[in-house]
Amino acid sequence: MTLTPTRTKPTRITPEELRDWMAAPDAPRVLDVRSAAEFSSSHVAGSYNVPLDLLREHRHELREHLDEDVVLICRSGARASQAETLLAEVGLPNLHVLDGGVLAWEQAGEPLIRGRAPWDLERQVRLVAGSLVLGGVLASIVWPPARWLSGAVGGGLAFAAVTNSCAMGMLLSRLPYNRDTSTDLDSVLTALSDHPAA
Repeated sequence: MTLTPTRTKPTRITPEELRDWMAAPDAPRVLDVRSAAEFSSSHVAGSYNVPLDLLREHRHELREHLDEDVVLICRSGARASQAETLLAEVGLPNLHVLDGGVLAWEQAGEPLIRGRAPWDLERQVRLVAGSLVLGGVLASIVWPPARWLSGAVGGGLAFAAVTNSCAMGMLLSRLPYNRDTSTDLDSVLTALSDHPAA
């Protein structure tokens, strides 16, 4: 089965459709918008790492290097959908999102290139949020107003669920161990214009 892309509106595609499309002569450009650490731990062969914060900040420059169909990938689809919106705002019409992200790709039995395995961003968020809540509860034994720290974290998590975004995740993705020099703007633009993807 060969996927026939629609060039008039963004679409969702399945792992099987992406696999077949990547093998076709009109293969899309596949951008993985997860953090550099997540990408290096596992990624779809042939994809380029363009972390969401870099894409958000430099979408106009990236737009100039993306004239074919683009498939956006993240862990589960949420960040890829945000990237889709950002790139659509700068006039890129040929956008597609891998429905379910890398998790769906792996569940479908599709291969991943594996590297070092740092904690993924979602696990880091759970550790930091849980630690802050626990710290707020324990500190409130000595100083009762500290309970508001736990309340603030709970409110932030509820807001993140409702808006399908995560400020804590965005902040964590900027820490040095989640970044990689291969994902600075110049390296990404060079990879997109000159070299085959890793």
